[in-house]
Amino acid sequence: MNKNKKIRVLVVGCGNMGASHAMSYHLSNGFDICGLVSRGNSKVELNKKLGGIYTLFNDFETALKETQPDAVSISTYPDTHENYAIKAIEMGSHVFVEKPLADTVAGAMRVAEAAKKYHKKLVVGYILRYHPSWERFIALSHGLGKPLVMRMNLNQQSHGRMWDVHRNLMDSLSPIVDCGVHYIDVMCQMARSKPVQVSAIGARLSNDIPKDNYNYGQLQLRFEDGSIGWYEAGWGPMISETAFFIKDVIGPNGSVSIVAKKASATGNSDSVDAHTKTESLHCHYAELDENNAFIKADQWIDLEDEPDHQELCNREQAFFLKSIHEDLDLSESINDAINSLRIALACDASVKTGKPVELSL
Repeated sequence: MNKNKKIRVLVVGCGNMGASHAMSYHLSNGFDICGLVSRGNSKVELNKKLGGIYTLFNDFETALKETQPDAVSISTYPDTHENYAIKAIEMGSHVFVEKPLADTVAGAMRVAEAAKKYHKKLVVGYILRYHPSWERFIALSHGLGKPLVMRMNLNQQSHGRMWDVHRNLMDSLSPIVDCGVHYIDVMCQMARSKPVQVSAIGARLSNDIPKDNYNYGQLQLRFEDGSIGWYEAGWGPMISETAFFIKDVIGPNGSVSIVAKKASATGNSDSVDAHTKTESLHCHYAELDENNAFIKADQWIDLEDEPDHQELCNREQAFFLKSIHEDLDLSESINDAINSLRIALACDASVKTGKPVELSL
């Protein structure tokens, strides 16, 4: 594709992530927004922020047929991802889709197969893959020896509009699936070993969510090399703010932790900006001398490149643009997205059955 030709993109879903991605396209020299799609009023509010210059649609299929876009950006609820992505690909569009790729493994594989069949780019919204501090966090984990112990959580004391968002999400998926795919992906990059078993527990702490779902859960992931990972996620007005942010990796040689003191002290655990704050990496070295004193002092790494949430979305969409113009092979990242979803859904099954689940990836 001609690099001088702007990519006409249809934005589907105008809530939190959809609005951020739309802003990226609006600011980009490589994209032109050809329409904003949502069922409610969010597209109107978003259009105002973007200068009121874009065409609005209530229906995805109508928008797809009328605009004939080069690319479609999907930030709707997870149970629509498969259907929207496949229709867009079959109509000739490249696709950016927020995580998870679909609400079932089979659905995710169907989307991947469609992208391959029609030679279209498929980028899944794993935003942490574009964050320099998270890239460094993962790289430093590889010097800690084996096995690794990975401890991560993202609890959100949601209320107001965000509680509405979370309740709507739980019509499709649990918190440990929707958020968990991010951190399972990180654990897999750190361990670089085959995941073999998951075990998970969950609790329904509100009568205001579907009866077959739960708004608090934690999972444990075991790898072939003995590495283990723990992840916890809870949504709702009852969730503790003090349980918001833990990001540690521990190995025989020491540990590395993301320390976001300001973000974790704001009392805004349901803020998307707080979720991507890193601020500092704390490196601890385990080696002892003959008196069992530490040989090397702890190190604090403050990276100058600390993008906020919007800048991360800008970088994510810059990669999407590059993948189209340079015809990048995205098969590895797509497989990673499918596998992290497979693991997360196995954790969900473990919650509901009360039994560990063996993995065959």
